[in-house]
Amino acid sequence: MRIGVDIMGGDYAPDATLLGAALARKELPDDVELVLFGDQHAIEDIVTREGYDPSGFTVFHTPHSIGMGDHPARAFSDKPDSGIAMGLRMLKKGELDGFASIGNTGAMLVGSVQIVNSIPGIIRPSLAIPIPNDHGTPTILLDIGLNPDSRPDVLYQYGILGSLYAELVHGISNPKVGLLNIGKEEEKGNLLTRATYQAMKGTKDFNFIGNVEGNDFFRDNGVDVMVCDGFVGNVLVKEMEAFYAMLKRRKIEDEFTDRFNFEHYGGTPILGILSTVLIGHGISNGQAVKTLILQTRDVIESNIIGKIKEKFH
Repeated sequence: MRIGVDIMGGDYAPDATLLGAALARKELPDDVELVLFGDQHAIEDIVTREGYDPSGFTVFHTPHSIGMGDHPARAFSDKPDSGIAMGLRMLKKGELDGFASIGNTGAMLVGSVQIVNSIPGIIRPSLAIPIPNDHGTPTILLDIGLNPDSRPDVLYQYGILGSLYAELVHGISNPKVGLLNIGKEEEKGNLLTRATYQAMKGTKDFNFIGNVEGNDFFRDNGVDVMVCDGFVGNVLVKEMEAFYAMLKRRKIEDEFTDRFNFEHYGGTPILGILSTVLIGHGISNGQAVKTLILQTRDVIESNIIGKIKEKFH
């Protein structure tokens, strides 16, 4: 297995990303190769300074990097030799099994769709994230920002993608899929959710349990996958991040609230493209980058890409 890592992406790169790679290297078996994309001189300087084992990495020198402020659509024409561009091209060719970055999210999304390409049959790929709750296994929320304007057929496909992700990556058997709405009744909601409900009702593609509400988060209520458009999902995720930050400022901690620390979940996969790509938080430290790399390994091993291809064949 070969996992590509964008070393120059993120607010604290390359120190934090290299630390994460070094921590991940200690936990990965020898048959997993970490391929680092970035400034070779900077990488070598940090490896020497911090005493990392250079034999644990393969380095591809990239003279440029896509910064957080670069325009996502223009970044690949302006910087074709950046780490993200080179990594995604190698992924497309099958020279990598997965690729991870905490760099420019927009560029990662654009590059994944335009370079790696969507799985045939997928209308729009999605971003999914595990949300902690009371019953141990997480609730999968999607979409969380890739598609702020969705159609009923797109949300229907998210039900399939989320169900496969919950089952294959998080080990949830026959996951229960709910449509996030403002009420549980069939007739509740806006035009999008009412039309989506009718599309999902009676489906055999996944285990649809009906509408779920915002107060169904964080508790053992029998829902494993929550489907919503990217606008709503993104607002929810950022509200949860802000709430966790507030708890930390007030020094309120326990085992459950600590599970909202992004260091513990690493990043989010792009579901619906032809290979494994994960995106992490731009402020990730070394521990978060390590988790992101290990999570990339887990997604590759789950063969979720192959299962999605089979489903939409």
